[in-house]
Amino acid sequence: MGKAHAPRRGTLQFWHRVRSVRETARIRNWVISKDAKPLGFLGYKVGMCHAQVIDNRPKGMTKGEEISIPATVVECPPLKVIAAHFYKNQLGGLHTVSTVLSLPFDKELARALPVAKKTQKIEDVKHFDDVRLLVATQPSKMGFGTKKPKVAEIALGGTKDQKLKYAQEKLGKEITINEVFSAGNLTDIHAITKGKGFQGPVKRHGVMLRHHKSEKSRRANVRGAWGGPSMWTAPHSGRLGYQQRVDYNKLVLKIGDHKEFASDTFHKYGLVKNPFLLIKGSVAGSKKRVITFTQPMRPNKKVPKDAPVVKMMII
Repeated sequence: MGKAHAPRRGTLQFWHRVRSVRETARIRNWVISKDAKPLGFLGYKVGMCHAQVIDNRPKGMTKGEEISIPATVVECPPLKVIAAHFYKNQLGGLHTVSTVLSLPFDKELARALPVAKKTQKIEDVKHFDDVRLLVATQPSKMGFGTKKPKVAEIALGGTKDQKLKYAQEKLGKEITINEVFSAGNLTDIHAITKGKGFQGPVKRHGVMLRHHKSEKSRRANVRGAWGGPSMWTAPHSGRLGYQQRVDYNKLVLKIGDHKEFASDTFHKYGLVKNPFLLIKGSVAGSKKRVITFTQPMRPNKKVPKDAPVVKMMII
């Protein structure tokens, strides 16, 4: 009798399989950039559409022709800079030296942060190695009813002096999506995937269905006389989704104005009332979920620098 050969079931890339603690993605690494501007931005996923574009790939089979590609719309209202974090390089990494707040806080921000009454001036901070901005989204400018803003930390590019100057200029003011990205840029997308609840091993790990004459069950993952190992490497049933994932090198097709969707409403979202990003392909997460964009960690040099011309968007 021949030996049975089969690939192992279930990926070992992500461990342990646990639900995310928060809905906003945690960014552990930032790109080192010479441009004195924020290295990331936050938006809300609207939904998907079809985009009619002119193919600009130099070696594509449809070069210069009009093609249809799937795309995702992400609404990006301006971010409010609420604080500047100062860090010092010490043993073990960056350690917080000081935090300068922009007071008074907006009324909605009290839903997400404790309201502070006192702060120091940004000119009083002398000894530091890095500056990052604490920003908050403004869901009050959108139309789907959420009032509580999402708070995140955004790193800055440039030299130490350029970071300090930018933080002084933007403290208490807004940052728009056009200051961070432009059409044709690549971006890394950090998001929390859609939660799917408790699922079996067939859906969760791609285990093959058993023979239709198998005893008792078809979708159960039975191994050996006692049901197989109980190790974490075995493809068992469990919770699926609501985990942080990263999509590398997603193409920004267009940065559009909300007037392009003047009367068109997206299913389970509503009207788009702010500037939006049109991203090629799909984006992780459910509708109305916050999406974090960062500068690409390992950009693909083969992608044309100019964005394809978007002629039409079909919802």
